[in-house]
Amino acid sequence: MAHAVPVPAAKAQKVHPPNIILIIADDLGYGDLGCFGQKVLKTPRIDGMASEGMRFTQFYAGSTVCAPSRSVLMTGRHMGRTVVRGNSTRPVILRPEDPNLASLLKSAGYRTACIGKWGLGTPDNISNPNDIGFDHFFGYVDMWHAHNFYPEFLIRNGEVQQLRNEVAPRWKPFQQPGRPQAGRGVAIKRVDYAPDLFIAEVQKFIRDSHREPFFLFHSLNTPHANNEAGSKGMEVSDLGEFSDKDWPAPEKGFAAMIRNIDRDVGRILDLLKELKIEKDTLVIFSSDNGPHQEGGHRADFFDSNGPLRGTKRDLTEGGIRVPAIAWWPGTIDPGAVDDAHWYFGDLMATAAELAGVEPPANIDSDSFVAPLLGEPREKRWTRKSLMYWEFYERGSAQAVRFGKWKAIRKPMFTGKIELYDMSNDPGEKHDYSRRRPDLARQAAGLMDRAHEGDPNWKVR
Repeated sequence: MAHAVPVPAAKAQKVHPPNIILIIADDLGYGDLGCFGQKVLKTPRIDGMASEGMRFTQFYAGSTVCAPSRSVLMTGRHMGRTVVRGNSTRPVILRPEDPNLASLLKSAGYRTACIGKWGLGTPDNISNPNDIGFDHFFGYVDMWHAHNFYPEFLIRNGEVQQLRNEVAPRWKPFQQPGRPQAGRGVAIKRVDYAPDLFIAEVQKFIRDSHREPFFLFHSLNTPHANNEAGSKGMEVSDLGEFSDKDWPAPEKGFAAMIRNIDRDVGRILDLLKELKIEKDTLVIFSSDNGPHQEGGHRADFFDSNGPLRGTKRDLTEGGIRVPAIAWWPGTIDPGAVDDAHWYFGDLMATAAELAGVEPPANIDSDSFVAPLLGEPREKRWTRKSLMYWEFYERGSAQAVRFGKWKAIRKPMFTGKIELYDMSNDPGEKHDYSRRRPDLARQAAGLMDRAHEGDPNWKVR
């Protein structure tokens, strides 16, 4: 059993490590939630979560695309050193010997589960989540499989579970677990909507596990597009109130996805209260990268990136700064706001401190337990670990955040440094590289030292 997390005297009633629920949306932008400035779409349950908990205004994803962002989250290592550094069909996966959040918390006595989009395995290794520390898994192992919201099958603990859906004939060859990009396709018979199956599984896991410490990674595949579905790229089971809107069909689907995410977050919080474990449970909600422009959806239609520049696949703020909320009644002060800069990799050190165990060695991770507990930050607080990103598509790019400054270099290693002051210019409109060549040189040095070569990830 894990040890109790040290807490201030005012909150000394905490005698057990908290349950940890991590909810990660797929391609949700910084501006897609009401509590982060969204004006059209309504997210009352998530907004309520924020008013009862803490908003992080400078929280960053691990990457600007899906798989590597999840790799950073799970390993606590930034993009220059994590295992999976891009969306790829190559068989690069998390291995049992790679320390990760699941194995860390399992060693601390937690029951562990991943439900939804794992995205860090391959079709020929469908037991991957169970192999690396999850006691329970239900969902998509392979990232490409998760593009189909009405799949013919899902994976449950290393076994194929057939569903009642059927894909079009041209996609039938992909419905063989084990072959590349297995499971992808466009459904012509739509019965079982995967996101609905996932929330039901989440509720069952919480009910079955609530008498012991548990870690639940609920990894959504919405509001990502069904990339193979053409005009049905934003597939939902019911458009509901959006069906009569004078909007393009993909935007109606996107709006319904946001509504459903909000509804399901509310269901989780309600269940915790029903089971009377809300004060013993930390829930963190965030997104794996910035908003997409796929499946017919346009990020500017609902102003999904808010005041930020860029979208998914960019290393500007719109591609990597994401909404983040923490909820822990009785511990987090209601309506709290934290404006320090954190990122996905920090979940490793945070989880270790909460569970009372040592984090793995050689990670890029700072714990944010102190702000969760309401402890004042030192005036001259600085990060101990580096926040760094790489991207291997579109000719490659690097980015680093240091203090109030952020630098971007395109292409990697040889490109020109762009330098932005995040304290005054989150929209990255004013490049300071010529005015502050000293800081540009410092940023280049940080980037050079952060990158560790890997034969699986070569800059082309």
